[in-house]
Amino acid sequence: MCLDRLAAASLAIRCRSAATRWPAAGAWQAQREGGRRAGIDRNKAKAHYPGAMAIRATRLLHLLDALRGRRRPVAGAQLATTLGGSLRTLYRDIATLRAQGADILGDPGVGYVLRPGFLLPALNFSEDELEALTLGARWVARQADPELAQAAQRAVARIAATLPGTLRLAIETSGLLASNPKHTPPLPPAPWLPVLRRGIRLEHVLRMEYADAGGKVSQRRIWPFAMAFFGGYGMIAAWCELRGDFRHFRADRVVALADDGERHPSRRHLLIKRWRAATGDGGSDC
Repeated sequence: MCLDRLAAASLAIRCRSAATRWPAAGAWQAQREGGRRAGIDRNKAKAHYPGAMAIRATRLLHLLDALRGRRRPVAGAQLATTLGGSLRTLYRDIATLRAQGADILGDPGVGYVLRPGFLLPALNFSEDELEALTLGARWVARQADPELAQAAQRAVARIAATLPGTLRLAIETSGLLASNPKHTPPLPPAPWLPVLRRGIRLEHVLRMEYADAGGKVSQRRIWPFAMAFFGGYGMIAAWCELRGDFRHFRADRVVALADDGERHPSRRHLLIKRWRAATGDGGSDC
């Protein structure tokens, strides 16, 4: 579950102009290739690209969080540095939030402060959807690494904060629990799990020490693209440079995992497509 995506989706709907529509097939590429020759405003063209809108909505959320954490006015330059953007972008984002109802006081050269009381529009979930989200977060809290478990708990807490009292109570008192049978204990602690998740997300090559069924350890360079969680153990799906093929690695046999920041040459969605075509969602172990 990704908290920022849920909230960003709600904010993006409000930021979208009624006139904004998805361009016809190939139109976006044509705008990029011929924009300069045709005199197309690239900033306006970006408004038609949903990915850019999602990034902007996430940026607005981060700005709100930064302002909520301040009781005194904070300089625009300091906010821009904290958020990793330019002053021009910051001023534009502040104007957007003000237009959406955020009571942001201040001006350039003086600083900005957000008066209490501004919340994002409530995310419209049914009770069934809220129970599904709560159950999923509870399962993650028991099965995943501590970093991801805490992220799931924060996600549910932030969603609950935007809901009316009756729906918030449905989350807090949900009777759907995630537990593990005695014969399927939770995954053992694995400090490399956050490294793996980031490697999958950033499409990085990972160096791995892996023990086979007999305990023999080998050095691998893998291109991870998925991890499945089963009762009591996890399975990593990756392209293995040593074998020159797709392989599955049991998480409980990983001795060490490191990320040097090297990006592998294939995009993750293409690896998944090739993996499914080659193995039928299966694959060979180690």
